Amino acid sequence: MVLPLLKLGTLALKTLSKPIAKKLKQQAAIHPKFRTSIIAFAQANHRLTTNIQRRIYGHATDVEIRPLDEEKAVQAAGDLISEVFVFSVAGLALIFEVQRSARSEAKKEEARRQEMEVMRQRDEALAEELECLKQKIQELEQLAKGKGLAGVFNFKSAQAQHANSTNHL
Repeated sequence: MVLPLLKLGTLALKTLSKPIAKKLKQQAAIHPKFRTSIIAFAQANHRLTTNIQRRIYGHATDVEIRPLDEEKAVQAAGDLISEVFVFSVAGLALIFEVQRSARSEAKKEEARRQEMEVMRQRDEALAEELECLKQKIQELEQLAKGKGLAGVFNFKSAQAQHANSTNHL
């Protein structure tokens, strides 16, 4: 019951992160100090991606890269911020799910370990009981050898007589 609700909550969180990311993107474009910093970030990102693309396609990398105009830079940085936010939320949800699963597995493993310990203890108790029974059989065999075949049949009655004689004293 908890698992479906947890998964539904994770899905709702991911879905809610998209409008929040959109709002973040809008606010980033409006706020003046943040706007100047994201423009610089967007220009650096533009230069980096352009250089990487030029190297991949084998074009000259020493050619000057024209900077983005201010609105395109704000738009690119806003898109990047919103995507980073959505992926961060999804990544955190994934980490949470993995940790929850690991805790669940650890509990199962602990239960298995305890079950194995109980079985081991029961096995040891049975081994002790078996050893005790072997010892009693050896004693009976010794008694039978000492008294002969008739002694084995009279063993039970001899024990009963011995018990009666100790009760009378």
